[in-house]
Amino acid sequence: MLALIAVSAALVVPMAAPPPNAPLPSGVAPIAQRLAATTQSLRTAVDLWRTTEAPRQPRQLRLWALHQQRLYLSLGLAPARSGDAVVGRLPGELRANARDVLVARRALVRLTPPTRQPLSAFRTAPAQPADGLLGYYREAQRRFGVPWQVLAAVNFVETAFGKVRSPSAAGAQGPMQFLPATWSAYGLGGDIYDPRDSILGAANYLRASGAPGNLRRALYAYNHSTLYVDAVLAYARVIGHDLRAFYGFHAWQVFVRTPSGYRRITSP
Repeated sequence: MLALIAVSAALVVPMAAPPPNAPLPSGVAPIAQRLAATTQSLRTAVDLWRTTEAPRQPRQLRLWALHQQRLYLSLGLAPARSGDAVVGRLPGELRANARDVLVARRALVRLTPPTRQPLSAFRTAPAQPADGLLGYYREAQRRFGVPWQVLAAVNFVETAFGKVRSPSAAGAQGPMQFLPATWSAYGLGGDIYDPRDSILGAANYLRASGAPGNLRRALYAYNHSTLYVDAVLAYARVIGHDLRAFYGFHAWQVFVRTPSGYRRITSP
């Protein structure tokens, strides 16, 4: 109880977000306090931004999102006991979301080994505005019945909402990473690189593969890995629970995992 009270007391929005390469804390209690405070500050920044008409997240929001992302990247590589101890010290509502984010991060670490490609091999560009993508996910849900948060999570896992523009090692292309042959069958005649067309094509494919009745089977057809399925569904739970999480994830940066650790290749 005392630990939870201590963490709750840290939920005060600081005046400014940490700089991009600010040191991360060490130790279970300091990390839990920082993660709780950062997540609350990010939520507040999202709420403030959404009262404006600015299409792009302000820099302070993006800095809070980056700090949260770096904390989760670190926890995803940490021993399970340490990460679980951090999550266990968070307040209840934050704890459930953090547990799912950690499930996703651990699954993706196991799924994606460090790359030996040079960082210059990875092409990036800004994602479409979050509200535009949200409209496409919801349109696809209305048309094909696939939950919008699942489509958002696929988009997030595949290309960081379209920030990653390079084809995959297998030759998959576009924001939702379709192989050309699969796109020909399920892309509805659209442009594989167009966010709206790609999202609608993904929803079409997932429905044909069993969604929404059997999302695990449909996602496994999309990417033949139970780790992939676990990551997508975990992120989808977080996004579905709190829309602010979607906006926060949209503001995360692109990191490449190399043999010497994570390297950030986009800037907030």
